[in-house]
Amino acid sequence: MQERSIAIDGPAGAGKSTLARALARELGYLYVDTGAIYRTVALRAREAGADPGDGAQVEPLLAGLDIRMDYGGDGVQHMYLSGRDVTGAIRENEISGMASKVAALPAVRAFLLEFQRKQARDHDVVMDGRDIGTVVLPQAGVKVFLTAAPEARARRRTLELQQRGQAADFDEILREIAARDEQDRNRPVAPLRQAEDAVLLDTTDLDLKGSLEALLTLVRGRLKL
Repeated sequence: MQERSIAIDGPAGAGKSTLARALARELGYLYVDTGAIYRTVALRAREAGADPGDGAQVEPLLAGLDIRMDYGGDGVQHMYLSGRDVTGAIRENEISGMASKVAALPAVRAFLLEFQRKQARDHDVVMDGRDIGTVVLPQAGVKVFLTAAPEARARRRTLELQQRGQAADFDEILREIAARDEQDRNRPVAPLRQAEDAVLLDTTDLDLKGSLEALLTLVRGRLKL
């Protein structure tokens, strides 16, 4: 039921996916990375040569879109596009920027809304994204708005990409994060904002362990776990 679900929203690079995944593991919940779903749509747009911000080019792709989410023996969420495992491909930095543009398209958000809500009906979930507490799961049992200073988020993103063997420049990533924050806050459909009943958790000065401990304390207190 949605009343037991946990919604985590926040800006890009705030550590939502890492913390939500760890939280789900601690609680025995299913982790749903909604950003990965939008990234998969963005990958489809790139492969089709479509402008990810142009609805006239992206919307026709939705009719034949074959997206599947699955969990293998490793317990990790895998995304499939037309039968292909694209879990790694959607983490490219280029796809990150494209995903934000795709997510601003009303037709894409409407197309994926039921896909996301079904997960919460079928499982106890920890779901993270940009509008989970405000739009996707407004009846979630716990809502958290997770954030951190742009510089902290840029440092984390730079390290993440470097650990994957990808080139990463801190200043460039900081500019991209600032631009994405602006775009996410001001998009006309489901803009990034903190739900009125969400708890703000700022992890700027916390490491991963400290952030998870704070999140666990918050959630267990709200859900009486």
